[in-house]
Amino acid sequence: MSPLSRLRLRLPAPLHRRALTALAAAVQHDTDTWSQAPLSLVAPASADATLFHVAVDVSDAPDLAVSYTAPGQYLQLRVPGADKPAFLAIASPPSFAASRCEFQFLVKRVPGSTVDLLCGLGRGDIVELSGIMGRGFRVEEISPPDAFPSVLIFATGSGISPIRSLIELGFRANERSNVRLYYGARNLQKMAYQERFKDWEYAGVNVIPVLSQPDERWSGERGYVQTAFLRAKHILNPSTTGAVLCGHKQMTEVCEAPKPLQDEVRMDQTNRVFCWLLRGVGCWVLDQQDEHM
Repeated sequence: MSPLSRLRLRLPAPLHRRALTALAAAVQHDTDTWSQAPLSLVAPASADATLFHVAVDVSDAPDLAVSYTAPGQYLQLRVPGADKPAFLAIASPPSFAASRCEFQFLVKRVPGSTVDLLCGLGRGDIVELSGIMGRGFRVEEISPPDAFPSVLIFATGSGISPIRSLIELGFRANERSNVRLYYGARNLQKMAYQERFKDWEYAGVNVIPVLSQPDERWSGERGYVQTAFLRAKHILNPSTTGAVLCGHKQMTEVCEAPKPLQDEVRMDQTNRVFCWLLRGVGCWVLDQQDEHM
């Protein structure tokens, strides 16, 4: 069974209900224990202050710190006065938890939300963290690098958060021939981590910023990440390609494949351009909704 089939499997109704029950039980198990921890940083991460850096000191929660083992894992964060917790992907790599006893996040400030309250707090304020949730990226599925030389990464907005963890953990990108990050935002004022791009490039990741509403001085890619990818001339071999999608739902589901691509690649019944990237033996996907990050 291909990775796409595993991801899109449709279960009969009784089995589907059973699977949802098991998932709910797993989530409950992950959130049975909450740990109190102080904030060590709350600061704007973008020029327009719609994205924020948030760091939490987990030195008093060593079991929680060591349970974060893979980029792409996430947790829930509770803030005093909020009606419900926020689901946050961890932006810092697992090594930060081990060496600095710290979790770092990139969050989008939405008025009236739990994250809005979080961004109004400061260093030393106490929040509550659930247990670590999810398995994260299964990087071992695209090893060794010479067997999977191409990795395509697509992120929008605060969806770049777990992508930072993936890149900075290291997946031997510099041993692969074609690792591209298409990172989309409205403009540079809304784009986080620009100060990290040079380090990511040095690690072997070709960073391609894509702006949907740039100013007249912008000479890079324009539009949306999926259209920027479609403009690229190099058609990849899906059997040796990995793909990571993290951001707006439209980015991961709406992109229809044009006829020339249908002639050159094996298309899934959904006939979407990203689907053929998932048909390869070593592909994996994280499809996170930007508004929750």
